[in-house]
This record gives sequence, C-alpha cells and structure tokens, in this order.
Amino acid sequence: MDNAKIFCGTSNVPLAKAVCEYLNVPLGQAELRRFSDGEIFAEISESVRGSHVFVIQSTCPPVNEHIMELLIITDALKRASARAITAVIPYYGYARQDRKVQPRAPISAKLVADLITTAGISRVVTVDVHAGQIQGFFNIPVDHIFAAPIFINYMKEKYAGEDIVIVSPDAGGMERARSYAKVLDSALAMTDKRRPNPNVAEIMNVIGDVEGKTAILVDDLVDTAGTAIQAGKAILREGAKRVTLCSTHGVLSGNAIQRITESSLEEIILTDTIPQTQHAADCDKIRVISIANLLGEAIKRIAAGESISSLFN
Repeated sequence: MDNAKIFCGTSNVPLAKAVCEYLNVPLGQAELRRFSDGEIFAEISESVRGSHVFVIQSTCPPVNEHIMELLIITDALKRASARAITAVIPYYGYARQDRKVQPRAPISAKLVADLITTAGISRVVTVDVHAGQIQGFFNIPVDHIFAAPIFINYMKEKYAGEDIVIVSPDAGGMERARSYAKVLDSALAMTDKRRPNPNVAEIMNVIGDVEGKTAILVDDLVDTAGTAIQAGKAILREGAKRVTLCSTHGVLSGNAIQRITESSLEEIILTDTIPQTQHAADCDKIRVISIANLLGEAIKRIAAGESISSLFN
C-alpha cells in the first residue's frame, strides 16, 4: 500500500474504517459539509499529490446524495493532483435500471457510469452488481467482487451435514445460484417470478426438488423483501424444512423489516455493503457479516498491481 490512500464519504464510514483496519492504514482526512441550501462541499485535509487514492462510497439511500458526494470528493482529489482515483462502490445504486423495460424509459445505470467516469475516476470496484452488463457501461476498468466466498464459508459452518438446496428467486439469478450449488455440492432449484409492477413480485411455481431439504435463497439484494417472503412461502409449501435468505445488499426499504419479522423466513444473512439501521439490528432474523476483509484484500492487490480474479478461484 505504498503511496496509496483511502478516503470515504458519509454512506458507509464503519465499512471504510474496517477496511483500513484490515490494511493497517489510516483513513484519509477529509471534511464534507453542506451549505444552507443543501450543496455539498468537500475539502481534502492532507496531501494526495502523486498518490493512488481509493474512495469507499456505497451509493445507497439517500442514493442521489451519496452519488454527488462521490463525484465531488473525486473532483477535489483530482484537483489536488492525485495520480489515480479508484472508486470502491460496495453497493452500486441505480443498477436495476440497466435496460429499457418500456418505451421512453431511461437507462440510469449507464448515466451514473458516465457521471463517474467524467468526474475523473480511473477505476471502479463494486460488489455483486445487479446486472453483469453494467461493467460494459464504463470505459474504465471495473473489478467485480463477489460476496460468495463469505456466504459459502458461513453456510459450510452452519449447515454442515444437512441436506441443502440452493434456490434462485428468478431465472436471472440462476448463474449465481449454480455457482453456490457447485461449490457446496448441493441441489439447485428456482422459483418462477412475475413482476406486475415495480417492487411487486408474484411467485407462481417452484422448479426443482426442495422437499425435506434446508432451502437457501441466494440473491444480490433485498429491497422490500416481497420476493423473498413469497418465495419462502412457496418453498415451504413444497415441503422444505426451512428457508434462509443470503443477500449481498440489504436495501430494506419501506416496511421490509416488519415484513421479515412476520415472515416464514428463518434467517436473512446480509453483508455490510449498506449500513443497517438500529431497527434492522434489533431484528432477530437479520444477521450481518462483514465484507471488509475481502474489499481490503482487493484494494491491496489493485495497489500492488496483482490479480483480483485469483481471490475467487
């Protein structure tokens, strides 16, 4: 980590501090302020001239505020003569708007990628991005980090000796579910999902054998938790012993936590790509495991010019 520095915005300071602790480097000194009209001002309080700077910032709610923080911090670093700026975006907001789903609709994930590139960021690191093609929206290198190793270690420890089945909540997540099932040498299943409206899901069928098994739903994010809860009900109807959800990003908007508490899901395992509220911490069904060491190792390898992909082989 010679001549490399780490800064962060306000979106996920605990994760940034945990990454710095893993790397045994101090968190960079910067000040973020708001003018009375809400404008964001960033001041870098130490020299970054000639340094490779990593900015850790999840673009989680409030999404637009955190995107602007990232862009303004980047501009400040660029004008302070940083040699290179890598944006570490554990959760990439707007990723669900990755294609036109109806006439005259935006592709906002591409717009955000353009903003990030134009601001002067030279590389992006993100975790379990919602759609893989988003990597192609950037004209700069993108390192796609997977939370799978963390979840798989947890599953091996907790469900050792059990007959488990990995379940994808929809067809789009089958590649992710298949990779889990391959490593765990387990069965594979899928639920058939329909979306009549945004944030509304209907589970029609379960494809695959879940009877008598411990079912583990794997997904990239849980927002309103509607899909996971409906999938859990459908899987239990088909005879599964219990249902757990592993999801990288815990958006948990609206009354998601209350719905989870009242649901048939035994446990929801999240990473800390998005900081959780005290309400979520008080929920007995929600468990958060840290991705800090994995991100820290990726940052160390980027700074040293080493391979990232070997982390997942």
